Amino acid sequence: MHILVIGGAGMVGRKFIERLARDGGLGGKAVDKVTAQDIFPASAPANAPFAFESLTSDLSQPGEAEKLIAARPELIVHLAAIVSGEAEADFDKGYRINLDGTRYLFDAIRLVGDGYKPRVIFTSSIAVFGAPFHDKIEDEFFTTPLTSYGTQKAIGELLLCDYSRRGFFDGVGIRLPTICVRPGAPNKAASGFFSNIIREPLAGQEAVLPVSDQVRHWHASPRSAVGFLVHAATMDTNAIGPRRVLTMPGYSATVAEQIEALRKVAGENVVKRIKRVPDPVIDGIVAGWPRNFDAKRAPALGFKAESNFEEIIRAHIDDELGGTFVA
Repeated sequence: MHILVIGGAGMVGRKFIERLARDGGLGGKAVDKVTAQDIFPASAPANAPFAFESLTSDLSQPGEAEKLIAARPELIVHLAAIVSGEAEADFDKGYRINLDGTRYLFDAIRLVGDGYKPRVIFTSSIAVFGAPFHDKIEDEFFTTPLTSYGTQKAIGELLLCDYSRRGFFDGVGIRLPTICVRPGAPNKAASGFFSNIIREPLAGQEAVLPVSDQVRHWHASPRSAVGFLVHAATMDTNAIGPRRVLTMPGYSATVAEQIEALRKVAGENVVKRIKRVPDPVIDGIVAGWPRNFDAKRAPALGFKAESNFEEIIRAHIDDELGGTFVA
């Protein structure tokens, strides 16, 4: 099996490739080669039992998608995107990267023909939903986004379903919760503070909280995100039907509940490193996001996530901090 990971140098892509290396295959099949594409080089996973190739290119440039699929990979994982805050700040860039790049990829696959029908995993977002919300958003809730990023992802979802319906590829769309706790440096996502207020205090650093303690949001760990990709790559898509996009399971928590979970896991001294600095711009963006879900289809099809926020914090400590933290 040849696997192409678009956006493979990013956090989720890197962890997915590392999981493939640890497992030695995917769904009982040997992986012969993994190609990781991104705008900056991807690092090879340690002790990989497969050939690894890093390609540096911009998917939103005409002709790049055709080059990427020339070798006809059996699995294509499309993770590449610019995040919510950046897509809102730069309208043109958001549509070029998040929409044009996706359309170029889907069309390149379609135009190969000759029986080529790969499994395509498209990572979407709960940003496709917009207010007014129900207390819990059901699988049948309208996709009426209130951000440019959410709009771009919603269009990608429709394309995925239509191209799958037409038989051009075998698509699975996964709407990711906010991934928390993200390792590494803060990014430009408006949701970044959800990770920052856990990650930095555990590392002995101060973190800024720009919103109210009562803000509620839907979360899953990076470990769960990788699990979603693995399951989407190996599941029987006959069970999905024509509605190819699924809201992934997660855990709904307020910022106050996040902080309380951090207190239980790491203690009061760690919590004291959170500094409250209100930011009306971020607060305004977050106000248009969904808060809680009643996602039934994805769990029924075998997708799994954490059942409380303490599990999410402990996954970060185990996976990124070697099982310890700065008390």
